Amino acid sequence: MHDHGKSDRPIVPANSPNNAGSTAAEAGEGRGLPKGNTASKTRPGHSAGQGASSALDRVRRAARKDREARFTALLHHVDVDRLRAAYRALSPNAAAGVDGVTRRSYGQNLEGNLKDLHERLHRGAYRARPSRRVFIPKADGRLRPLGIAALEDKIVQRAVVEVLNAVYEADFLGFSYGFRPGRSQHDELDALAAGIKSKKVAWVLDADVRDLFGSLDQSWLLRFIEHRIADRRVLRLIQRWLRAGVIEDGSWTASDEGAQQGASASPLLANVYLHYVLDLWAAQWRRRHAHGDVVIVRWADDFIVGFEHREDAERFLAELRERFAQFALELNAEKTRLIEFGRHAARNRRARGLGRPETFDFLGFTHCCAKNKSGGFMLRRTTIKKRMAAKLREVKTELMRRRHLPIPEQGRWLASVVRGHLAYYAVPGNIDTVVVFRTQATRHWYRALRRRSQKHGRLNWERMNRLSNRWLPPARIMHPWPDARFHAKTQGRSPVR
Repeated sequence: MHDHGKSDRPIVPANSPNNAGSTAAEAGEGRGLPKGNTASKTRPGHSAGQGASSALDRVRRAARKDREARFTALLHHVDVDRLRAAYRALSPNAAAGVDGVTRRSYGQNLEGNLKDLHERLHRGAYRARPSRRVFIPKADGRLRPLGIAALEDKIVQRAVVEVLNAVYEADFLGFSYGFRPGRSQHDELDALAAGIKSKKVAWVLDADVRDLFGSLDQSWLLRFIEHRIADRRVLRLIQRWLRAGVIEDGSWTASDEGAQQGASASPLLANVYLHYVLDLWAAQWRRRHAHGDVVIVRWADDFIVGFEHREDAERFLAELRERFAQFALELNAEKTRLIEFGRHAARNRRARGLGRPETFDFLGFTHCCAKNKSGGFMLRRTTIKKRMAAKLREVKTELMRRRHLPIPEQGRWLASVVRGHLAYYAVPGNIDTVVVFRTQATRHWYRALRRRSQKHGRLNWERMNRLSNRWLPPARIMHPWPDARFHAKTQGRSPVR
């Protein structure tokens, strides 16, 4: 392990491509690793280009061409047009920050407000406001703290993130998917399924980073960013966002560590942090230390690593804990497990007198070892039971609230819910579960309609089924098999290039 405390610049693994024995695993996750050694001294003085509408394209090309370049001029890309686009991307119903300004009120004099914001931003008069802290319930019943930024902070952060993405999309590795333009959760699910199917995966590490956003070491984060970004104005903006603090119950609290979860810039900052702390290290570890196949996918603070050999898995996990400790991170012990999983898991466990292979949850799906019609191995993905139960409870509550509205209005709302559920969960192998979701939603609708009046006789199941068939989309598979779609998208390259 390198000594990371004595260097002025972050020490990161070399980015040389995998050897022939592991390059298929990397190709199964997206593009290969970038060339060159990111631990070497970067070259200063690379300007991002000026003015024209294709300027960000030039930034992207420059970032891909020279992976050691530091960009000294980026803020000028945050012009009024980019600020306007960032404003329009905000949700109309988003909560207001400490300033109390809503998207609607700001838009009443949009052009004047944006020009004033642009002027303050470029003459150094813009100041980040503290975030307003709120808490939202998590699936496990606990509360997740969120920081709601002031409206102008949301606008500026979105605009700056778009510019920074032009640089970092050239750097981020293929197995990183979360909060990246052009990459979806289904892209990552496809990559995982294709990797498990095509590689000799026998063990799976299901890992979760504990409180990622709250644990980021700001000094390390800024050093990581400076590896590519040399525009002092952009760096000052990031520092201001990180240190603006939070207001809760009228009291201001400093934010000396972490990044506010809920802020527009935080997902990118977290990705940069994990790129240097986890992704580059894991890619180098696979190339240098693994004795068998290794498959990696990461979505923000959740990641799955598949191994051919248990010894590789155990060594990776032990060294990962050491690596995280050097950068103020740790794995969530309650959510991190190493399980036997893969095409031979059921047979091997039977031989040892053990039960069926364990399952793991990832991005809303429970992943199981199963068999196809011909008796071969198949990765089956089903909706996580707790997620579906929680969603159906929400549907039940909302239908009871809407039960006195006209039936067409209820039908259109429930159709949008079922359609959204199918769009995400209707994957091959999960048809039975999505049928159950649609059926239970119909049952909740039936009970809500019967509560409208004491005269229940008019609504029976025959009529209810007609209503359901008229308004609700049928339950059917909406996605192709993951390996087919994944290979069609990537063709050996990145899904987004």
